[in-house]
Amino acid sequence: MVLDLSTIHRPITDLFAWPRHAGDWNALRLTDDQVSFYRQHGYVAGIRMLEPHQIDSLRQELADLVNPAHAGRPLFYEYNSNESSDPATVLFHALGAWRVTPALHDVLWNPKFLQPASQLLNAPVRFWHDQIFFKPAHHGGVVAWHQDYSYWTRTQPMAHLSCWIGLDDSTVDNGCVHYVPGSHRWNLLPITGLANDMDSIQTVLSDEQRREFTPVPVELKAGEASFHHPLMVHGSYENKTDRARRAVVINVFADGVRSASDAALLEGVPPIEAGEKMGGQFFPLLFDPETPHQQK
Repeated sequence: MVLDLSTIHRPITDLFAWPRHAGDWNALRLTDDQVSFYRQHGYVAGIRMLEPHQIDSLRQELADLVNPAHAGRPLFYEYNSNESSDPATVLFHALGAWRVTPALHDVLWNPKFLQPASQLLNAPVRFWHDQIFFKPAHHGGVVAWHQDYSYWTRTQPMAHLSCWIGLDDSTVDNGCVHYVPGSHRWNLLPITGLANDMDSIQTVLSDEQRREFTPVPVELKAGEASFHHPLMVHGSYENKTDRARRAVVINVFADGVRSASDAALLEGVPPIEAGEKMGGQFFPLLFDPETPHQQK
């Protein structure tokens, strides 16, 4: 029986040191230029998030979790050994690893993530859900163009943020994330699918949006991260190299976001009545910038 780590709302290892002084927190802040870039373009990238020993711990846990027979599999909200419908283009995609293994639990409380997240949200940071993406060598599948919030309208208002953290160097050849700068100012688009077809989004774009559709590849070193807006159109192509491309994504929202559905917000999670504030066991408050020294 695997312990459900969602019952623990604090780090359980010493993998991510918690700053004790204001100066230490200030050193983790995004610069004014970085925040301005995010506001203008809808993303900001190249932020050092993990040290080598932290990357190693996360990789080791991921190597175990991709085994469908892992004892913790029932704790995942979603578990797709292959999100793609084509067995020749594998895309491992799972939600809920924070409930299963200690490093993937504790990465939520990484101060290098929390301080920038609170700046970009301009609010205390509350957890939504995590994701693992794993593109194996040579045949890793695509992540089709999409907006995250199109899958999240069951939580309102839209005050969300995503952080994509690479566990490997991500390049154009192995399927790095591409962003469409400025698309965070577009309307909410219909869902056209998360895997298989990179062109399907074109069917829901206006003529102006098609003209503005100029994706930018975001190549990152292992341990670097990017943040993006919930309406940012993004996707990634297949892995053509002889090495894996692995990533962890942390999705959060500003404290105060409410449920907009009486149904379960994540698979297996008790419903939160529509109109009620998000919180409880599965949606913990991770960080309050007003009291940064208090470790949760």
